[in-house]
Amino acid sequence: MGTAAETVVDRVEQTSPAKNRLFSLDLFRGITMAAMIVVNNQSSEQAYWPLRHAEWNGWTPTDLIFPFFLFIVGVSLVFSFQGRLHRGESRRTLILHTIRRSAVLFLIGLLLNGMASLQPSTWRIPGVLQRIAIAYCIASVITLYSGTRARVVWIAVLTVGYWAIMRFVPVPGHGVPSVDVPLLHPDFNLAAYLDRKLMLGHMWEKTRDPEGLLSTIPAVATALCGVLTGEWLQTKRTPVKKVVGLFVAGVLGVIAGDVWGHWFPINKNLWTSSYVLFTAGGALICLALCCWVTDIKLHRGWWTKPFLILGTNAITAYILSQLIGGWFGWDHLFAFKHLAISSPALGSLFHSVLILCLCFLPIWWMYSRKIFLKV
Repeated sequence: MGTAAETVVDRVEQTSPAKNRLFSLDLFRGITMAAMIVVNNQSSEQAYWPLRHAEWNGWTPTDLIFPFFLFIVGVSLVFSFQGRLHRGESRRTLILHTIRRSAVLFLIGLLLNGMASLQPSTWRIPGVLQRIAIAYCIASVITLYSGTRARVVWIAVLTVGYWAIMRFVPVPGHGVPSVDVPLLHPDFNLAAYLDRKLMLGHMWEKTRDPEGLLSTIPAVATALCGVLTGEWLQTKRTPVKKVVGLFVAGVLGVIAGDVWGHWFPINKNLWTSSYVLFTAGGALICLALCCWVTDIKLHRGWWTKPFLILGTNAITAYILSQLIGGWFGWDHLFAFKHLAISSPALGSLFHSVLILCLCFLPIWWMYSRKIFLKV
């Protein structure tokens, strides 16, 4: 990334990741990042069902990826803060670092959006990195200045409060949800209304944005679920008890999200409260499986290495995927377009796997030289 990279990273470490890193967490992060690159570079609306987002209410495996990554951000910040506090850094120093890091992430997200449209009038403001930046910043402040019980209360307030806002606050010009207009109508909901008022012309879609302003509230709760998980992993319980706790909590989260979904549907575009519980539960189950296989049973080898490499340079991998995905777009890859004539889904899959491989090569090179870019 050359000189430009030096302006957006805090430092380039020339040493291997810290020895106290959790192997399973890096593995889970790498698997999530690989999945994110694949689904973000699908080139056909006829892609295989698991690689497409649900059109509105409901979910597919693709809808789990972004909240999984945000959940991992929450887990990771606990490990990071604990290490830095033990080294004598003050909370004020950590807050300043968090604000600066969040601002850089937000700026990178804006710049990546700008590559798609250089017109200021249509430059998209929200985005994946922007949501991560805001949720990470707020979750960090809550983590540094509150205890476990307070964090649980925060999650409850954010999820229940968001449900109450979306359910009972009238949408100007349309009325009360579930009374005058269907609950979570794609265009006539409060989140979409606010996005149009504040960011008209600067959204992913004309009438709404999946990373809009109001739905960032429950996204913070997703990060805080990760914080509670990180705190659990740092307790003095045995590894087996930790994994069992993760799995049980995950099953309960999935059940709770599914049940709540009957009244407040699971919806990725609006990041509904039921979606928070459901996806956090799924993330807990996946992390528990990773912990069991790699940290307890120590089944590590060639199959874990590629994901570990991606997991230790995840943000860099995401940025590269956006750049490479733009350079090697569907229109430039005649071979896969030809393949898609007989099987659009297969052509789309091959195209996205190619993008993943092209992203992996520079990340592999960086890993082999112990270069880890940190925002």
